Amino acid sequence: MVQQVPITIYLEENPNPNSLKFVLNRTLLPDGISYDFPTLESAGKSPLAQDLLKREEVTRVFYMNNFVTITKTDASNWYEIRDEIKQLISNYFNENKPLLLEDISDETFDESDSEIVKKIKGILDEYIRPAVEQDGGAISFHSLNEGVVKVLLQGSCSGCPSSTITLKAGIENLLKRMLPDDIQSVEALDG
Repeated sequence: MVQQVPITIYLEENPNPNSLKFVLNRTLLPDGISYDFPTLESAGKSPLAQDLLKREEVTRVFYMNNFVTITKTDASNWYEIRDEIKQLISNYFNENKPLLLEDISDETFDESDSEIVKKIKGILDEYIRPAVEQDGGAISFHSLNEGVVKVLLQGSCSGCPSSTITLKAGIENLLKRMLPDDIQSVEALDG
């Protein structure tokens, strides 16, 4: 019988002072797949997210790769709640409970995407997504309409004070430089 390695978790801060990244020594989701639970009602398919969102200090739960990003209320203090949250996550996975109650789906690529949309998604995947994931969040393409790209920000990026700077100075400038004839601006939607 193969014995499972116990879960270990370390914490990483990110630019959003209300979010904290709980990094596990186990992969939770395949690359490029994420789940964002901004409310208790949205967490129906995830018992762990439900347990976390039942805490009055927690306002959002986000899963990706090997981490869980938790967003807290402004009034809460990380030093008072982080160890309890870390223990809750650790216990959950050490008991081999499922992350989700349904199959994991990948809706990233669509065969019907136009060439420009495919290029935008490729740029987001190659240049932007790794940095955003490093900070405990995710970015995905939402739409393109008359040169305006809309992206969905999730996890620690949602509501982050630095996200506007990242969006305009980073993402918009990169897309305009790489696709100058097609991109006018980039706007964010909070997930």
